[in-house]
Amino acid sequence: MKCPSCGHDEDRVVDSRAIKDGSAVRRRRECLGCSRRYTTYEYIEESPLLVVKRDGRREPFDRPKLMRSIKLAIAKRPVSSEAIAKAVSEIEDRCHEIGTQEILASQIGEFVMAKLRTLDDVAYIRFASVYRRFQDAGEFRKELEMM
Repeated sequence: MKCPSCGHDEDRVVDSRAIKDGSAVRRRRECLGCSRRYTTYEYIEESPLLVVKRDGRREPFDRPKLMRSIKLAIAKRPVSSEAIAKAVSEIEDRCHEIGTQEILASQIGEFVMAKLRTLDDVAYIRFASVYRRFQDAGEFRKELEMM
């Protein structure tokens, strides 16, 4: 590691501690050239999760996009921001638990619908009406009856 101050490439680790629930390591280092201390962070490099869209295109998993979709469905409903953030984290975790580098967009949609169903029925129906692409009121009615 090169010192950000003098560029010397030798240092010693003064302190190491786990951060972010053990998923990263924070290290305090001291340059052996100029004695300046600086901090580095080590993270596990994960291979990106790709989402396979309905038309076959692949794009990287986008957590903010998932958050926007859920917030749109939950708009003006009595669901806390903490519950939304927790739901997004749980859905993202489920996507990564599949163990492959690719996941179908339809799987993510099913995960979202299952989570919304536990949070708020109206949000679930809002999301399902867009996700399932209901063609008429009859299809929408069937979904409501299943609830």
